[in-house]
Amino acid sequence: MEDVLEQCQRDFAEDEVLVCMDETSKQQTKETRIPRPVRPGDPEILDFECERNGVATLFMLFAPLLGWREVTVTGHRTRRNWARVIRELADITFPGRRIVLVMDSLNVHTIGSLYEALPPEEAARIAARLEIHCTLKHGSWLNLAEIGIGAMVRQCLRRRIPDRETMCRQTQAWAKRRNRERVTVDWRFTTADARIKLKSLYPSTQ
Repeated sequence: MEDVLEQCQRDFAEDEVLVCMDETSKQQTKETRIPRPVRPGDPEILDFECERNGVATLFMLFAPLLGWREVTVTGHRTRRNWARVIRELADITFPGRRIVLVMDSLNVHTIGSLYEALPPEEAARIAARLEIHCTLKHGSWLNLAEIGIGAMVRQCLRRRIPDRETMCRQTQAWAKRRNRERVTVDWRFTTADARIKLKSLYPSTQ
């Protein structure tokens, strides 16, 4: 528990970066009727009927100390999808840096996924640069990427998005704006607070 809570207070070396990772899904929906045009200032008028067009998986990577985030949209949430996201993080976004990775313990979030998706030498090279910290069961809210997903849902995804291409454009535009503004998180949940709120998870000394 303390390892997770204190990651954002740790002194990181120049060759280290803290990255939180989480994912969510979004139903893609098409309009069945053309929305009615409206005058400036009037609310948009949409028909209640829509057509489902599959589900997209959105991987959120968030470096809270840098005010940086990236969203990758895929059609599935598999071991190979996760491995590709981590490979891009390690080789393109933060090449040469050790990555302190905070995520939940979903079955696809394992070093084994790298070996399933990549050649053994490449998987081993990337795995050697990862320091993984998993949040507790039912404690995914300790992962700051979940906060990033919440902001993305409120600001970008609370409307009908018809297909994956549009989803990519919209989420990338959202992430670019947030990165430009260097939006981060004011994390106030301390270890002392955890000992009170989550006392059932700590071992008893009596």
